[in-house]
Amino acid sequence: MSLDLSHRTYGAGKPLILLHGLLGSKSNWAGVAKALSAHHQVHALDLRNHGQSPWSERMTYEDMADDVAAFIRHHHLLSCDLVGHSMGGKVAMMLALHHGELLDRLVVVDIAPASSGGDFHPIVEALAGVPLAECDNRDDVDDFLADEIPEASLRGFLLQNLTRTGDGLAWRVNLAALHLDMERIISFPDLHPHRVFNGRTLFLAGQQSDYVTPAHAGVIRRLFAHAVIDRVPNAGHWVHADQPKAFLDKLRHFLDT
Repeated sequence: MSLDLSHRTYGAGKPLILLHGLLGSKSNWAGVAKALSAHHQVHALDLRNHGQSPWSERMTYEDMADDVAAFIRHHHLLSCDLVGHSMGGKVAMMLALHHGELLDRLVVVDIAPASSGGDFHPIVEALAGVPLAECDNRDDVDDFLADEIPEASLRGFLLQNLTRTGDGLAWRVNLAALHLDMERIISFPDLHPHRVFNGRTLFLAGQQSDYVTPAHAGVIRRLFAHAVIDRVPNAGHWVHADQPKAFLDKLRHFLDT
């Protein structure tokens, strides 16, 4: 059963949907959404088990794509453009391959339709291991995480998932569900060989990232008949954060031509 996703809408014009990555939220796209809102009606979504969206034990890409498809239909956004980063890019690809009639253009940011590798279990376990009842504020949580996650910028990103409830601090992300389905999240489902998305598609990767490599070109072009692969110079996996102007220039060119 699809879930009713939390979202924030910016501007007016042709509908454009933005999907965040693992352990992210719709707020990750705020700068991009505002920049595009002059000519698009931009909808930044929280995927299931993230941000302010409902929680579920199920975390498959089919489920997440169905959530977004239900959002598109409910809000009458047919022929929208769809942009997804990392895990959100996999959700976007799955939606295009199963509900392609809902989309016009697809942009997949720094991820391929393949296993993305990496082990995110330690990060999820580190977050779950924080004794939130003993923490009064964000700095206390940061101190607990510092040994397990020494990179301050990564901790800063993860701490965006911290919220305050009537009972104290809590995580907005469903850590138990992520831990349970992590192998599925870092992989990509095997698809019927004849399933293809024929809409215009841009794979926009960071030049310094290895999430999209030349070895992925074959499977990309098999599943996405009109795919173009481009790279943003001097950008890593967080393309839109590392080089926001260059990212926006390439995104606008694709969406507006």
